[in-house]
Amino acid sequence: MSITLNRLTRKQFQCPNCNWKGIPAVVAPGNIAVEILLWIFFIIPGLIYSVWRMASKYEACPKCKNRNIVQI
Repeated sequence: MSITLNRLTRKQFQCPNCNWKGIPAVVAPGNIAVEILLWIFFIIPGLIYSVWRMASKYEACPKCKNRNIVQI
């Protein structure tokens, strides 16, 4: 829910790692190639992996993918 709210309100954030400032990117953990392979060869593990990726999205710095961004 907070991911959607930050996108709508356009709050500004700063990354302490690379000093980037702006609106964070929404990042899904894992790898899309692994997800595709699981769907092709194993349907049930592919479904589980896809649900995990979608449920674990987080906001991060678009440059360095650091999760520890700070609102300014």
